[in-house]
Amino acid sequence: MTFPGGTTVNDPLSGVHTGSGHQFNFNWMTGADEHLIRKGVPRVTIVREHRRRLARCFVRPRHYGLASERLGRSGAVVLLDGPPGAGRRAAATMLLDEVSGDAGLIDELPPTSEEAFFEPQADHRYLLDLSSTADDDFLAVQHTLARYRSAVAECGARLVIVLPAGLDWLLQADLAALVVRLDRPHGRSVFVRSLRARHVDFTQEQLDTPELRHMYDTAPMRELTRLADLVTEARDSRRFGPAFPTWRDEALAAATNWSDQVARQLAEHRDAPGRAMLFVAAMLSGAAADAVHSGARRLLDILRHEPENSLGLARPDLGEELERLSIERIAGGRIAFRRLAYDSALRAHFWANFPELRPAFRDWAAQCLELPELTAGDRRALTARFAEQACLTGRPDDVSTLVEEWTRRPGGRSRAEAAAALELGLSHERYGSHFRTQIYTWVTGRITADLALVLTDVCRQVMAVTHPEQAAVRLRHLALRHEGPHVATARSALADLAWENRRIFRRLVDRLAADALAQGAGDLLLKLLDPGRRSTEPPWPAFTLAWGALLMSKPAAAWTPALRHRLDTLTACPEDSRVISALVLAAAGDRVLLNRLYVAVSTWSLQPPAQMPADPDRDAGTRRRIAERFCQEIDRALGLDVSSSTPGARGTGETI
Repeated sequence: MTFPGGTTVNDPLSGVHTGSGHQFNFNWMTGADEHLIRKGVPRVTIVREHRRRLARCFVRPRHYGLASERLGRSGAVVLLDGPPGAGRRAAATMLLDEVSGDAGLIDELPPTSEEAFFEPQADHRYLLDLSSTADDDFLAVQHTLARYRSAVAECGARLVIVLPAGLDWLLQADLAALVVRLDRPHGRSVFVRSLRARHVDFTQEQLDTPELRHMYDTAPMRELTRLADLVTEARDSRRFGPAFPTWRDEALAAATNWSDQVARQLAEHRDAPGRAMLFVAAMLSGAAADAVHSGARRLLDILRHEPENSLGLARPDLGEELERLSIERIAGGRIAFRRLAYDSALRAHFWANFPELRPAFRDWAAQCLELPELTAGDRRALTARFAEQACLTGRPDDVSTLVEEWTRRPGGRSRAEAAAALELGLSHERYGSHFRTQIYTWVTGRITADLALVLTDVCRQVMAVTHPEQAAVRLRHLALRHEGPHVATARSALADLAWENRRIFRRLVDRLAADALAQGAGDLLLKLLDPGRRSTEPPWPAFTLAWGALLMSKPAAAWTPALRHRLDTLTACPEDSRVISALVLAAAGDRVLLNRLYVAVSTWSLQPPAQMPADPDRDAGTRRRIAERFCQEIDRALGLDVSSSTPGARGTGETI
């Protein structure tokens, strides 16, 4: 049960599909200011639901209990080895999910560090997936692995590392002692639990067929989970009878037999127009027949295929061509294939067996997105299918190429598809790190405004959930290195992430304070320190350092609104002196800054609040008391007599 991104969905309210098949369900916003990632459900909620679903499907492999026992100790590091397809990543996720301590998300660490040193939090949980690391890179990665281990042990966090299968003999001696080798789980049990999680009715006798027994013994866990998905799809389609045996047989055929049938069909249809129609129908399955026809013509144009000389009326019509190729036209004029998941098998065959045409397939996908016959759902399904096949054939850069092309189009009309492609790439089990590296390359170079907007949303909503440190690094580059309308969005996203993660808050402040006069640093500090609607308590030392840097780098007119917002938050808890102490300490030693604070606070106490309070008189009294305490602290810092420290006692006519 090794899933892309290590997640599944629990108790869905609509159709879901976690395998590599052909069902795509998206909910998107469109428009000039659309949110580019899925609407309605935050990514963090999806990930948590995925983990709950994984727990329902998970079957503990042999030696899992040993790994769980070792991880129970604070500061523990466990290295998981096992045969390919045994579900090592799923086991790592479950180990971390079951351990006591932090109830939030599991942070996934990069195989190689970037800019910031690793500073884990006590009782936090971390995952390092090295399962796709090549032999030549594994020795070098161990230096990072050893550094992670030391930091985790020192602070009392927990870390599970998924090793590349069969490379444990290359481990350094001190790391080899931490290895737990997991055996393959019982395949039948995995399949049974996957079916039950999808609410599929069956009897035990119906699971005892030669084909299923072979899959129980040999198939990777992901294939057994995909088989359960296919059974569910067959049931939900209502095209394959009302009982489990027919769903099972159709799913088994889709999982094991279609590749041979696809090869036979293509051998029967060697003409370029017919094969182009089959390829496009597979990529656009569920779209209108007119879109498939237009897409096939566009593919032939890209391949520079000479059209037939016969006149249009002399050629077979679209219905004849679809029937010749065994493509159905269903309700609404949309196309489909008769057999379950046959379109998925066709896509896999074309991409695997025509390697010289893969660049043309990429160019076709880029152009096909513009077809007027496609709906928004068709375009997102095409994007997902293209990204899937590009990664399956080892061409993740093709996805990056299309993201760049789609974000160069005027009006931002393909931003949603670009974001979807990156979301799928970042969630890919093998190429997730590749796309995180590609995003880093983009944000440290010159990019279009639309690409910057896409990267901002992807970093904030996708990367930040599982790789918050790396997301913060990329958002910082977007916020400081670039110009344009996206910069404000990037700064807001980075500030929100920093307030959710105290470690990121501290690191960001340290960097900004070290070079507060650099371009954009002061503006980012302003965004970071303006509380807005946040009620989260900041890390006070970093809060003080940030205000000190802001007071030094920006004129009072720039930071006064943020100060007033911060003081407004104090009216709900006027006895909390930490904000006052932190602000005075930030300006300590600089008489000019302290005087400016004095004037700003005195002015604030005399102004009406931004929102009318329920009890204006009480609010006014609270504001005066806060200002009095604030001014007393400022006078103490200035060495003045605090007995005269009332708001406005020294007037408000000082030059700012």
